[in-house]
Amino acid sequence: MFIIGIDPGISGALCFMENGKIVDVIDMPSMADGKKNKKQVNGSQIFNEISRYIKDKNPNDVKVIIEHVSAMPGQGVTSMFNFGQSFGILKGICSAMNLPMYFVRPVKWKKYFSLINASKDASRTKAIEIFPYFSVNLSKKKDANKADAILIASYFEETFIKK
Repeated sequence: MFIIGIDPGISGALCFMENGKIVDVIDMPSMADGKKNKKQVNGSQIFNEISRYIKDKNPNDVKVIIEHVSAMPGQGVTSMFNFGQSFGILKGICSAMNLPMYFVRPVKWKKYFSLINASKDASRTKAIEIFPYFSVNLSKKKDANKADAILIASYFEETFIKK
């Protein structure tokens, strides 16, 4: 089973996991949005990255798990629109590639790993505990989004595949 765990959003990440082992984790590909210091997800690069990892895989063995996000209190209209746009781009790419998608709410996977009301950095610590061989890739605070993608993939592998 080849699982792609995705923490959507411009600062998110993609985790590529095969049979419970992390193959790679990458930051969400992004590009300039045309405005000063603004970015958007790079759909073309996301497609290329996913294609590169699944090219030799049986399509029936590939599962994509995307964190199912929604509006959060305190966020501005523009940032929520951009976040929704990123989510839609990911869904569109996976649909066009005929990849089965599963959605998991943050509260579900965070509860599973006892991360409810924990700091953002707690997911990085948890990912290092579970996958110590990958800790060198999670050494910086900014790697918390990579840790989220890892835990999203791991949650699916542990709760859906093993049942």
